[in-house]
Amino acid sequence: MTKKHNPRLMFIASMVIFGTLGPFVRNIPVSSGELALYRAVLAALLISVFLLITRQKIPFSDIKREVPLLLASGAAMGINWILLFEAYKYTTVSAATLSYYFAPVIVTVVCPFLFHERLTAKQMICFVMSTLGLVLITGTGRLGSGTDIIGILFGLGAAVFYAAVILLNKFIKKVDGIHRTFLQFLSAVVVLIPYVLMTSGITLNHLNETGWIHLLIVGLFHTGVTYCMYFSALKELPGQKAAILSYIDPFVAVLISVIVLKEAMTLQQTAGGILILGFTLWNEISPKNVQ
Repeated sequence: MTKKHNPRLMFIASMVIFGTLGPFVRNIPVSSGELALYRAVLAALLISVFLLITRQKIPFSDIKREVPLLLASGAAMGINWILLFEAYKYTTVSAATLSYYFAPVIVTVVCPFLFHERLTAKQMICFVMSTLGLVLITGTGRLGSGTDIIGILFGLGAAVFYAAVILLNKFIKKVDGIHRTFLQFLSAVVVLIPYVLMTSGITLNHLNETGWIHLLIVGLFHTGVTYCMYFSALKELPGQKAAILSYIDPFVAVLISVIVLKEAMTLQQTAGGILILGFTLWNEISPKNVQ
């Protein structure tokens, strides 16, 4: 049979791609709720076409017990997107993304209780030092104004729902990655439609050519393709390993913020990024405790 993809490489690739999201979102002039809805709709359409072409059927009879978890995960994912996109509006992409990535800290604390995954001293050190790196990055620079604080709070709120997505998916055992992703996107659409209609409404007619291009990239590539990779890999990785590798996303986001968006980054913020990457790599160099 075909050789199974390496879940670690798939997860790393998805994190790198997620880290490039900020500049695209900045160029889509719609509300956060609308963007989250369109993102979910486009991704669901892409996956549905693939399922039709490959004649894959979702085995509802086999996965019916896990459908509530899938729906809850999709709803959490939709709310997570709204809060993250709001964070981008109030503060820098790097600050928003890195405050959002306190989610792995939440996952690490909860995993030993939910999944009986052993939390080693080395992992604790990695998370403490990585969190220190986040503090250095989000606590310096131009931060401190009211809008920046609001942005960070939105990012932390998104972190809570992102952690919920990770933890809920660890309970889902019988659903393949692409089926899982498709059902979660459908659930996100169901949750987001009434929210958008009650808030901003549909404003697609205001998008120019650049906005449409960026929206299609975010919906089809950053979401449809990349989330399939992400959830497929997440199913195969221990929660703590996934949490450590997740730090690749904010590190890439910081590089994009500085290089592409020209957002200032201080020496202290650079030190924070080095802490995140350094302790992530240290955890991966000796993987005996996290197989």
